[in-house]
Amino acid sequence: MASETPVTAKKSNASRYLFLFLLGLVVGAVGTVFAMRAIQARQDPFPHSVMHVMGKQMDLLDATVKSNRCAATDTVPYARTLRAMGNDLEIAFPSLAEDQRFVAHASDFRGKLDAALAAPPTDCAAATAMAKQIGGACKACHQDFRN
Repeated sequence: MASETPVTAKKSNASRYLFLFLLGLVVGAVGTVFAMRAIQARQDPFPHSVMHVMGKQMDLLDATVKSNRCAATDTVPYARTLRAMGNDLEIAFPSLAEDQRFVAHASDFRGKLDAALAAPPTDCAAATAMAKQIGGACKACHQDFRN
């Protein structure tokens, strides 16, 4: 009898490498999420919150004017909220509180809102002009200081 050697199929390591690759991707993704959360926890959310609230109030004011609801009772609440948020601009951005340009922009923003609250718009033309003035004050500051 001739001796026969059994034929053994070489098992491919490809499935092991694929598993390790996928495991590495999952561990890397989880690690990235943890790192991003740790970085985010160290950041102060107040400046972004102030800008988000002010942006939302401006959007609501614009929507009110565009929907032809231009009475003082429709526009003044948004102007009041914007004015109240305007009081916090230097607090929200302490690194800019000493910059005279920033202080001037914040003061101009509050001044436009004070004027709007002193003489609330009674028609859509006045409400549109008020919204444009307030938006212009925002835009001027953003052009100088937004990243």
